Amino acid sequence: MADDEPTRGARLLDAQAKAERLFAEIEERGLVAPGQRERAVSDRVRDLANEMFGTTRHWHKRIVRSGPNTLKPYRENPPDRAIDADDIVFADFGPIFEEYEADFGRTFVLGDDPVKRRLKDDLPKIFAAGQRFFESETGITGKRLYAEVERLATDAGWELGGWHAGHLVGEFPHEWIDGADVESYIAPGNDTPMRRTDKAGRRCHWILEIHLVDQERGFGGFHEELLDLG
Repeated sequence: MADDEPTRGARLLDAQAKAERLFAEIEERGLVAPGQRERAVSDRVRDLANEMFGTTRHWHKRIVRSGPNTLKPYRENPPDRAIDADDIVFADFGPIFEEYEADFGRTFVLGDDPVKRRLKDDLPKIFAAGQRFFESETGITGKRLYAEVERLATDAGWELGGWHAGHLVGEFPHEWIDGADVESYIAPGNDTPMRRTDKAGRRCHWILEIHLVDQERGFGGFHEELLDLG
């Protein structure tokens, strides 16, 4: 039997809280470090999720990208790269906790490069501004929210790194069901209201993704979490 809406919301928030704890532990243990290869870091995070929560499944591919690889959108698979001493790195993981999906992304900066540090600082600010914009418009569409996130990025001196700025999230496996449907994304082609029910009659819940890039300097950063809960 499907969970009721308050229970669904609470379980999605619980999944995100676990993902947030996982990322805090990544930083505490210094898993993102110079000389480590991206794939090795990804595997260590996978093992850490299992150690902390018994999590063995992730609903999308595990991503750790550094340096020029941070420019690449989700669908690309750049070559494995060793992390440099003065690098920028982002991690994007989608662990499944008790059949509910989390989707969480954060950026790490090694060294003192001021532009990389400004990018890291801008990511949560633009996320928060996008979230406030979503909250301010009852009938907001994916297209309208994407345009606002793009404007926020441009005003801060960055570009968006992907064709969308987020997607639906819920009970596993939502991606298998809706992965090719533009109405599942915060994207220019989505003219449907974001506040709606899905094909099963459940309330739609959303992840907001902020992927900022500096093409000239050759790096980017990433920040994502729940948009409409919390």
